[in-house]
Amino acid sequence: MRWSNTFIPTLRDDPADAEAISHKLLVRAGLIRQLSAGIYSILPLGWRVCRKIEALIRDEMDRIGAQEFRLPAMHPAELWQRSGRWSVMGDEMFRLKDRRGAELCLGMTHEEVFTSIATELRSHRALPQIWYQIQTKFRDEPRPKSGLLRVREFVMKDSYSFDLDQNGLDHAFKLHFDAYRRIFERCGLTPLAVEASSGAMGGSESIEFMAMSDAGEDWIASCGACGYAANLEKATSRVDAVEDGAGLAVPEPFATPGVRSIEDLVNFAGGAAAERQIKTLVYSADGTTTLVLLRGDHKLSEQKLADGVGAVAVRAATADEIRAALGASAGSLGAVGVAGVRIVADAALQGRRDMTTGANRDEFHLRGVDVERDIRVDAWLEVREVAAGEPCPMCGGALGVAKTIEVGHIFKLGTKYSEKLGAVVQDEAGASVPIVMGSYGIGVGRVMASIVEACHDASGIVWPVTVAPFEVVITVLNPTDVETQEAGERIYEALRAQGIDVIIDTRDERPGVKFKDAELVGIPYRVTIGPRGLAEKKVEFVRRRDGTKRELPLDRAAETVAEAVLEERR
Repeated sequence: MRWSNTFIPTLRDDPADAEAISHKLLVRAGLIRQLSAGIYSILPLGWRVCRKIEALIRDEMDRIGAQEFRLPAMHPAELWQRSGRWSVMGDEMFRLKDRRGAELCLGMTHEEVFTSIATELRSHRALPQIWYQIQTKFRDEPRPKSGLLRVREFVMKDSYSFDLDQNGLDHAFKLHFDAYRRIFERCGLTPLAVEASSGAMGGSESIEFMAMSDAGEDWIASCGACGYAANLEKATSRVDAVEDGAGLAVPEPFATPGVRSIEDLVNFAGGAAAERQIKTLVYSADGTTTLVLLRGDHKLSEQKLADGVGAVAVRAATADEIRAALGASAGSLGAVGVAGVRIVADAALQGRRDMTTGANRDEFHLRGVDVERDIRVDAWLEVREVAAGEPCPMCGGALGVAKTIEVGHIFKLGTKYSEKLGAVVQDEAGASVPIVMGSYGIGVGRVMASIVEACHDASGIVWPVTVAPFEVVITVLNPTDVETQEAGERIYEALRAQGIDVIIDTRDERPGVKFKDAELVGIPYRVTIGPRGLAEKKVEFVRRRDGTKRELPLDRAAETVAEAVLEERR
C-alpha cells in the first residue's frame, strides 16, 4: 500500500466531543468517523485493524472446533416472544414493522436464532456443537458516548455451545475461557476474568473479561492477595461483626425536624452513626413495590436487587408511590410494623439490634429497633455494593475497586432457551431432553478501542504488531531524489515478498509531517530512507513502542526488519 493513495485523514486536534483517549485517537488517526450518535463509519485503517482482530478470533474459535455461521440481523418478533425476551429487552431493542404489519426487531444478540436452528439436532450423537458468527448487532443505547465503547451499532463475535448435560457445558465453557485468554493476549490485552451478573441473558453463571481503564463504565472489585475478582454487580466482601447493645423493649419514636438523609441523622443531636441506621429505599421490581433495607453506610446495587428477587426491571419508586406505600416522604421511611409490602433486607442487617430508622411519619424516627423482632423481612439477600478497602470474601485481604471496560462475556445458559424454543434431543436412554447451552461474546470494535486505551502515548496510538493496520511504514524523506525513491521501493517490495504488512510513504511532505502521521497512526516499525543515510548505504530503523533507533545496512535492511516483525508476531 502507498500512503499517497490510501485514505488516511489524520487530524491535528481532538474532536470537540471526545472524552475517552480511544475516541480521540481513533478519530485523529483516521480510523473512524461518526455518522450520528453511537453510529460510526470504520475507515480503511480501522477496517484493517478490525479484520486482524476478527482473524485472531476466528483462529481461536476454529482451534476449539467452532463452526462459523452468518445469520440474519433482522428477526421476527415471534421468536423473541417465545423466549420471553421481547418484553424483557425494553426500549434498548430496535423494533419495526414491515409493510404487512408484521413486527420485527434488529438483533441485539442471537440466542433465539441459533436455538431455532438447533431444533434440527435430534440425537445426543449430534452433540456437542459450537457455532459462532461475527456480525453486526444493534442496541438503542440511551446515552451513547466514548466513541466505540458505547454505541448503537456494533460488530460482535457471538458463539453458542450445545451439549447433552452440565458436564458438557462446563467443558465448552472452559474451552471458551481459555480461547478468550489467548485472543486477548494476542491482541495485546491482559483483562481480568471476573464473576458477573447474567442479567437479561439468564443462566447459572457468567464471567466477564475486564480491561482496566479510566474510560470504562464498569466497576470491579479485586483482591491482590488471592486473585478474587468480580463485577460490583456480583462482588461480595466480609462484613465485620458488630456488637450491639440490648436496645429497648420496644422501638421509641423521637422527633427529627429537618432530617432528610442518613448524614442529617448522623449530625442530629440524639441521632445515630450511619452504621447504626437502617436505610429504607422503595423500589418497583417488575411492578411490585419493594422495600429495600440496608445499613446506613452501605450502598444498594440495583443489579443485585434485580437478581435477588428475580426481576427484569427495577427502578426507584416515585414520590407519589412512596407516600402511597408508607404514608411518609423519603427521609422518614422505615419498615417497622409494615405489612402488605414486600420487604427485602441486606444480609448485613441480620441479627442487628438497637438500630435507628424512619418512623413512616414525616420528621420522626425510631430508635432501639431490633431488626428481626420488629421488622417482617420476606427475604434476606446480598444487595449492598462492595466498597474499596473492605475485606476479601476469600482471604480477608483489602479489596481494590477499579473502572474497567468489558471486552468479553461468557454465560452458562443451561436450558433456558432450549426449553422455550423446543431444542431437544434423545439421550442414550431414548428420552427427550433439552439441550444445555452456553453463550459467549466479544465486541470487535470495543476490543479495538480497548487496545488504544491500553496502548498509546503522547504522540498517538502504539499498536501491537498483531493488530496494527500496517506493521511497517517506509518513510522516503526526499521522493524527488531518484536513488532514494528506488531504495525505498526495493525495501518495500522485499518486505512484501516476505509477507510483511507494509506501507510506503512517498508523499511530497516535510519529514516532520510524515513522522508525526506514522506515530499518530501507531505503526509499530518505521524505516526511514534519506539521501544522507543512503550516501553511507544505511537506513534508520525505529520501533514505535519505545522509540529506539538504530542504523541498518541498506543491503540487509529488509531482512532485519522482517525478522523483527516476525519475532513480535509470535
